Amino acid sequence: MSAPEPPDTAAEPAAPLPSVGKGGGGSVLDREHRALTVGIVSVVLLIAFEATAVGTAMPVAARELDGVPLYAFAFSAFFTTSLFGMVLAGQWADRDGPLAALATGIVAFGAGLALSGTAGAMWLFIAGRAVQGFGGGLLIVALYVVVSRAYEERLRPAIMAAFAASWVIPSVVGPLAAGTVTEHLGWRWVFLGIPVLVLLPLALALPAIRSRASGPADPDAPTAAFDVRRLRLALGISLGAGLLQYAGQDLRWISAAPALVGAALMVPAALGLLPRGTFRAARGLPSVVLLRGLAAGAFIASESFIPLMLVTERGLSPTMAGMSLAVGGAAWALGSFVQSRPAVEPYRERLMVLGMVMVAAAIAVVPSVLIPAVPVWTVGVAWGFGCLGMGLVISSASVLLLKLSAPEEAGSNSAALQISDGLSNVLLLAAGGAAFAALGGGSVAAGHGAVGGAAAGSHPVAFAAVFLPMAGVALLGACVAARVRAAPGAR
Repeated sequence: MSAPEPPDTAAEPAAPLPSVGKGGGGSVLDREHRALTVGIVSVVLLIAFEATAVGTAMPVAARELDGVPLYAFAFSAFFTTSLFGMVLAGQWADRDGPLAALATGIVAFGAGLALSGTAGAMWLFIAGRAVQGFGGGLLIVALYVVVSRAYEERLRPAIMAAFAASWVIPSVVGPLAAGTVTEHLGWRWVFLGIPVLVLLPLALALPAIRSRASGPADPDAPTAAFDVRRLRLALGISLGAGLLQYAGQDLRWISAAPALVGAALMVPAALGLLPRGTFRAARGLPSVVLLRGLAAGAFIASESFIPLMLVTERGLSPTMAGMSLAVGGAAWALGSFVQSRPAVEPYRERLMVLGMVMVAAAIAVVPSVLIPAVPVWTVGVAWGFGCLGMGLVISSASVLLLKLSAPEEAGSNSAALQISDGLSNVLLLAAGGAAFAALGGGSVAAGHGAVGGAAAGSHPVAFAAVFLPMAGVALLGACVAARVRAAPGAR
């Protein structure tokens, strides 16, 4: 799950940000905020339905397109192009307001789904995911800027908790609906049906954003030009991540060349786009940004392989494999609700450390179902536990980021947070995909005739090689979580 998550704030009252300036309503559903809240929560609902439904249909789509060896690409292509979209959206929103970036993101998101749904080959399917990822990158950053502009600091935990709560229904209905459609109508209808949901966010969100959060943060300041250097860095980080992903999947000695080129493009770009001190976990904002990447990357890389593991190793249908993750949305929302309570503010750092330990434990437990004697429902229980931890961590990271950002920096800092998220997703999916392919995982679909049939050749070690290292990454995140508090006197 990579949609925006609930930020939290200090328990003490805070003065509205200068960029809000359009009233100080008492709740996110009062007369001033109601239309905007319903609109942007609808956008997150769209993202949630896409994530839960597409993840359920993905194993069948990859198998029918003869693309199981490229399975990780179907996820990483989304995150690779979203990196560029995030940087563009950060500058675009700081310069002109979030409205145009949000509208463009919704259109691109729907267009990518349509392209994947009509693809006749795996490379076209992956191309559609790339278009969708660009739109997703625009969407996510624009939503953070809307929250920064239109909601007072004391209201942000509530709107972010609403974002997390919007995952509950899709996490239950999405896998069931997608699995049923996949089994009876075909996986393509899962992708082609979701763009219809674009209409509701367009109708609700855009007019409300135009009235409450449009325009630059400081209308009296000269309009700043786009930072071409940062856009070049964004393009470099996207191309570099894509080349590393290709090299990781190809697994031939000749692939060392694209791997080196990818690293040469990506490393300086990441250093230029993320806050100084991110990679050494400096206290405050740099550690918040790093933690977001470690948490999201370990979680997404693991979650992406769960349905495939359950379908190919335990013989579940796509519906049942998707339903094994259904409890996650409610658990994530519960974690987000807990972190939004003012009483937990003094303990936020420890709560985030606990959340990362929970994520690590969940990822480590999931591959236990590769042992036939372990019941399949173990995955659902473990993943609900991990999602509870993610609700605590991701929501708090979002709050701390906005709290540590000046109004005119909300777009660029939100972009940095999402870049860390997306870059970690790409790199850890590449690493997991490479390990999966190297240990024979690409052949798990051999002999599959029926949708829920068991694999002709079982490769449990290939799946274990994905999950266990990701548990280690999550434990590293627990160490970083202890450093998210800014040093005394810092913003």
